[in-house]
Amino acid sequence: MFADSDFMASRQAGLMRLAAFTPNAGRHYSSDRNHDRGPGQHNSVSQLSPYLRRRLVTEEEVVTAVVESHGLEGAEKFVQEVFWRSYFKGWLERRPVIWDLYCDGLQDDVSRLGADAALRENLDRALAGNTGIECFDFWVGELVETGYLHNHARMWFASIWIFTLRLPWRLGADFFLRNLIDGDPASNTLSWRWVAGLHTRGKTYRAEAWNIARFTDRRFVLPEGVLSPVADALTGEEPDGLPPVTSVRTPVLPDRTLPTALLITEEDCGIEALPFSEFDIKTVATLEAGHLRSGLPVSPIVREFEVAALADTVERLERPARELIARDPAILLDWAAKANVSQIVTGYIPVGPLRYWMKQAQTHLDVAGISLCEWQREWDVRIWPHATAGFFKVKKQIPRILNELGMPG
Repeated sequence: MFADSDFMASRQAGLMRLAAFTPNAGRHYSSDRNHDRGPGQHNSVSQLSPYLRRRLVTEEEVVTAVVESHGLEGAEKFVQEVFWRSYFKGWLERRPVIWDLYCDGLQDDVSRLGADAALRENLDRALAGNTGIECFDFWVGELVETGYLHNHARMWFASIWIFTLRLPWRLGADFFLRNLIDGDPASNTLSWRWVAGLHTRGKTYRAEAWNIARFTDRRFVLPEGVLSPVADALTGEEPDGLPPVTSVRTPVLPDRTLPTALLITEEDCGIEALPFSEFDIKTVATLEAGHLRSGLPVSPIVREFEVAALADTVERLERPARELIARDPAILLDWAAKANVSQIVTGYIPVGPLRYWMKQAQTHLDVAGISLCEWQREWDVRIWPHATAGFFKVKKQIPRILNELGMPG
């Protein structure tokens, strides 16, 4: 039923999607992007998010292609969507405690299930796509079977989950993160918080029957009264408001004169950005970490995409690599020590489950005197300092940021 939404986990597949979408990234995208026409019909959006998530294709490549084709003004809406992802990542880097609150709250929500039979029953019905709300139940099936949902459907889904089904928002966010191929800790968590009225404090997103009918081309026509008429913000969950903004973490930079181990994770498969000839690389490894997304089972579709993306990166690198799995944090020390290296170099690991695991691994490396170093992309360095409040602060800086990066604009 949903097999036509398949994604190939390679840089080449991402570049082919970019090339196919670029002609439609201007006026067509601006006017048609909110329409969810169903699996196999998501032609008005790029579907590049699984590749951007892992930087198999980079933000610079995508923005350059669409701006060169349509101009910055013509591609404005799409460029803004690319910047939204970076804004969310920067925002969470500036407030990492939000991730901790999410994880702690999710653990509490899961614990409640054992004592609240009604909540458990309602959750099971939602996860099985058996709520009786036709569009919601359809989206459950699409998500589980394809690993993807149109962005507008994600908003409707989250709103129905929170305000109509009255389910804990973190359990919904966890369901998404476990099943979305493009699942990203920052974008996923903050999008759910935005719908719930916690990101832009007090401002919620309420799914409405007319809106769903219109933008699904009337595939779903909801009877009157099915959806909740109110969507009160969940600000009572966080009475103290948002935590203060902090500085972006400064990574340890690699020393290009030292014997080095190269670690590739799904956080950055864009190896083309690393000047390999300037490093004395003794060993290479990939680190599979998709299972860290949740304490509950992560979709095989998500994990298979991650493994294939890492394999594609190694193939492009044209060097043998050891395949590691992020379980015992001491595994990095064992790998690095056997190669007799002084540092491990990897792409920047942002706030999220892998960052937490890497902090545990770092304690083992520190004892052995092995540095854990990260390279940070200039794209992030330019955007994240502006991600302190709402998106507008980043939005108005887009022309300046593109100019600073030497990109068309």
